[in-house]
Amino acid sequence: MVIDKTSTNGQRISITAKNLKKIYNRGSEEICAVNDASLEIKKGEYISFVGPSGSGKTTLVNILGCLDNPSSGSLSIGDRKIFGGGKPLSENVLTKIRREIFGYIFQKFYLIPTLSVLENVLLPLIFYKKESKGDDASDMKDGLRLLKMLGMENRMHHLPGQLSGGEMQRVAVARALINKPEILLADEPTGNLDSSRSQEIGRLLQELNQNEKLTIILVTHNTELAKTADRIVELRDGRVFV
Repeated sequence: MVIDKTSTNGQRISITAKNLKKIYNRGSEEICAVNDASLEIKKGEYISFVGPSGSGKTTLVNILGCLDNPSSGSLSIGDRKIFGGGKPLSENVLTKIRREIFGYIFQKFYLIPTLSVLENVLLPLIFYKKESKGDDASDMKDGLRLLKMLGMENRMHHLPGQLSGGEMQRVAVARALINKPEILLADEPTGNLDSSRSQEIGRLLQELNQNEKLTIILVTHNTELAKTADRIVELRDGRVFV
């Protein structure tokens, strides 16, 4: 399966952020979680964000992934202005962007315990059907292909409670890929895994980047995992250091 989606102008999607700032109010105190962050993520690039807890990594990645709005600054995906372009996009439009462009992997697997592996992978398609998805048979074929690619086809009928941590994370990866995203966001994907399973997920992310041409944005405290990326970006006190 080769993921090769294009934006409306025929160009592969990239991310451009300029002077992003995110401020939270805690009583009378202002907390600047992201402070004047500017960067560009190239098409097909694998980038890792590192930094101490509280440095703004997750907040910045949530903005890049359209899960949170910045207080100021601009964000463009390809040639489309998402934030900072005048009139804010509606939540319906942002939801469509999230579903069509991004796949999300989190530290917690968020698998439904009463659903099988295959059912968990197909779950996003219940809430949203792409025009390219013709029928349930096509969806099933895509789900099975992903599980095979991730070495989980023999576990498709198992429940999450019957899987190891590494296997559950692989299911979460398959679920993130079912809508054929251009950009994969992985926030501490090995935080709940031991070192061996962490290395396994690290190799998997590299393969997805190299073989599937996915743009990958990784947040991690794991130094060895961060080194698997093409580029490491450090955050300190909400500021980006490239």
